[in-house]
Amino acid sequence: MTRAGRLLCLGVVLATCGLSSSDARDFGVLGQTFPIVEPDLLATIEARLRHLEKSGGIDAANAEFARRAEQNIRRPKPVAGIARATQARSWSFDPTITVENDVRDHKGNLIAARGARVNPLDFVTVSQDLVFVDGDDREQMDWATGAYNDSKAKIIMVSGSPIDAMTARKRRFYFDQEGRLTERFGIRHVPAIVTQDGKAMRVSETPIKPKEAG
Repeated sequence: MTRAGRLLCLGVVLATCGLSSSDARDFGVLGQTFPIVEPDLLATIEARLRHLEKSGGIDAANAEFARRAEQNIRRPKPVAGIARATQARSWSFDPTITVENDVRDHKGNLIAARGARVNPLDFVTVSQDLVFVDGDDREQMDWATGAYNDSKAKIIMVSGSPIDAMTARKRRFYFDQEGRLTERFGIRHVPAIVTQDGKAMRVSETPIKPKEAG
């Protein structure tokens, strides 16, 4: 096995060796020597690697890693704390941000100085609504796809599989990775719609009436 391969397997080995947090060491930067690692620990790692190579454990670990990666892509972790909307709620969201560093154009001209307050809607128009839904809720999915086409809105899931939905419904879907968008907009219930309202964004949590589904 190459050195790179052994480094890739190091995390698996440390886990299977049963090392506790008290056993942890600072291994430094890859490519440096490791004088602080005790010989007995290195011997244990080497022995475990040899055992895994002979038993096929490394191949199994790589296969499991690939399986989990594919699963996370196909069905990301659901956004926590989001429930189905049972009552209408609406508010205005100010997208103004504070510039952390000077922003310059390609010629070096200053566009916005560090510390300046900038509203992106002074420069761009949001042409598509953002529609947040529970992708595992058939009623919400039917409502969203019936009310919005691809050009009118981006349908963003907080749970479910965008890939499976794209295959079944023949259109594009998105996912709110790690709940960043719902947290920023303050969304706690879905369906929720975010649309431009002048220089602000209007956020609306909207319960689905039975006749609206399908």
